[in-house]
Amino acid sequence: MQIPGHLILTRTDILALLDLCHQASERIVQFYNDEASASLFSSKEDRTPLTQADLTSHQILSSGLAALNPELPLLSEECSSSEIAGRHQWNSFWMVDPLDGTREFLERTGEFTINIALIEEQRPTVGLIYEPLKHKASLGIVGAGAWELRWEEGSWRSTAITTRRLPARELVLLASKRHRNPQLDDCIAYLESSHDIARQNSGSALKFCDLAAGQGDCYPRFSPCSEWDVAAGDALVSAAGGAVYGLNGAPLRYNARDTLLSPHFVAVGDSSAALWAGLLESVQ
Repeated sequence: MQIPGHLILTRTDILALLDLCHQASERIVQFYNDEASASLFSSKEDRTPLTQADLTSHQILSSGLAALNPELPLLSEECSSSEIAGRHQWNSFWMVDPLDGTREFLERTGEFTINIALIEEQRPTVGLIYEPLKHKASLGIVGAGAWELRWEEGSWRSTAITTRRLPARELVLLASKRHRNPQLDDCIAYLESSHDIARQNSGSALKFCDLAAGQGDCYPRFSPCSEWDVAAGDALVSAAGGAVYGLNGAPLRYNARDTLLSPHFVAVGDSSAALWAGLLESVQ
């Protein structure tokens, strides 16, 4: 699939990405179903948990992506500092979270994903979010569209997805029950001035999937996360007709700063709605 100004992704490439996620998810699920293994973790320097499932998924994905395109570097959550030392010189690369939602994995909620994004010139152009327990993928290719794919009877069945228009009355706010802070309170107060709010909680990158599939309207994030948590969802939502804005109203840029922490953002389904400009002002 040729998108002007972007790398070529063929149908074979997409199937290879899906197969890689399928392989990694099989191992993740094995760990998940083994309660003794699933409960074992260590803490990284930022105090986030690290399990054997994270590391095994990283190994499978890093090897597979290198075989798919040896010229593209990999920036994964589980890469060492030395492996990404030259990252600022990379114009195109894979950005990967081998297991997004490790806390959800440990608490056995089932709400964890594999996230793969293709970054070109600091923007994500392809996003793939895979749900290991469901054998389900959400794929977005900016400029081409977005799809939900399910593994059924030995093959992938795809359905096109799009974001929805902003409803006149009840707005669905996508969020995580783990995160509550004054900015989120300000966000909700602003939205409540014009809409009834239904809050829908979920873990990991699933909020991006719901937004892209037209099952929500707004996903605000004002708590710490990293760029590999966001990049695949950004591409997916953008490809489905939505947008992900930084608090300055501009699209997010990736691998553009010394830190790999993501700026706070608001992801929206209906990018044409005038409501979002006022929302961004309300949370400054």
